[in-house]
Amino acid sequence: MEIGPIWRAMSRNKTSYLLIAMQIAVTMAIMVNAFSIIQERSRMMARPSGVDEDNIFYLSSIGFLPEFDGRSASEEDLDALRRFPGVANAIMTNTVPLQGGGWSQGLRTEPGEEIESIGVAVYFVDEHGIDTFDVNLTQGRNFAPTEIMMFDPDANGARWPDKIIITQAMAEALFPDSPNDAIGRTVYIEDDLPITIIGVLQRMQAAWKEWSGVERAMLVPMKRKQNSFRYVIRAEPGYRDELMPQIEKMLAEKNTGRIIRGMTTMTETRERSYLEDSAMIKLLVFIVGVLTAITGLGIVGLASFSVARRSKQIGVRRALGATRPAILRYFMLENFLISSVGVVGGALLAVGLNVWMVHAFDLTPIAWYVIPTAMLILWLVGQLAVFGPARRATLVSPAVATRAV
Repeated sequence: MEIGPIWRAMSRNKTSYLLIAMQIAVTMAIMVNAFSIIQERSRMMARPSGVDEDNIFYLSSIGFLPEFDGRSASEEDLDALRRFPGVANAIMTNTVPLQGGGWSQGLRTEPGEEIESIGVAVYFVDEHGIDTFDVNLTQGRNFAPTEIMMFDPDANGARWPDKIIITQAMAEALFPDSPNDAIGRTVYIEDDLPITIIGVLQRMQAAWKEWSGVERAMLVPMKRKQNSFRYVIRAEPGYRDELMPQIEKMLAEKNTGRIIRGMTTMTETRERSYLEDSAMIKLLVFIVGVLTAITGLGIVGLASFSVARRSKQIGVRRALGATRPAILRYFMLENFLISSVGVVGGALLAVGLNVWMVHAFDLTPIAWYVIPTAMLILWLVGQLAVFGPARRATLVSPAVATRAV
């Protein structure tokens, strides 16, 4: 079937065909950028936190009696937790990855307020921190028990420890020219307090998933002197769910001057942290599906109307010897031309919309294969949608040509 005659026939009734082409173009633009957002969110949700999420859970201990001694209670609790059957290790810390709230500080490679600092998430740990979080120490060493400092927020002149462990991402941010040589180097906190880097972790995420520096974190050898604190416990593989109620009961009975609350797994923390992103992905998939279905129905409606309007013309062609496959090819090719105009216009619209979204929302540009894939999908949807009406056109009898108009 020649494309020229089909194109000329379409040009005599441009409005309906242009409306379908515009519908296809808008659907494709939305589809492409929805896929781009879905990919962006999926990549973010798939980022590893660096810790043993499957076996870690945490809880809060809040003392309420005046005689409650947080320091001695925490030492007794940690000793009991580490001895508890099924517990691999435990620490007292301020937060966990993806939890949503925590501490942050700025580190400088030189002292002085005029030097720009680089933000870093802070985790207070002792010598059991690396093993409890099960993070990978790729360079340097762990903290020694004698290096753990007690932090008293009510004391004047409280200072930071003189040693820290940072993540590889933080090393790259501090020393972009030599990130693998961070061990032994000095950085400065609170403008001019020197701290030596003694270890580098492969990865450990911050508590804030949407922070641009989510991979920048540091372990600080410090315990906090207070009556409210968080315990992080890593269970032996397979024992986490069994241990959680036992640990809660043990701690509650061990000291009645405090409340045990907020028992949460790292798995639940990840799910809660990315709940909005998961909902957005589902919503975008639904919207794209509905738009694609509406576009398909529009093509069906146009093709059905075209067949009904041209029944006599089809009958004449059948009477002159046109085969049923020839009639089918005519309508399939006609739809392919309409879809082609739509997907080409949609590709241009999608690129323009994505450029705006990249600048407005700091998204990743569209992957090269998304637009060709969307074009193929809409071509296929168009061909499937037009097949039914086109097949009905092949059933038009040549006798229709003899009927009065």
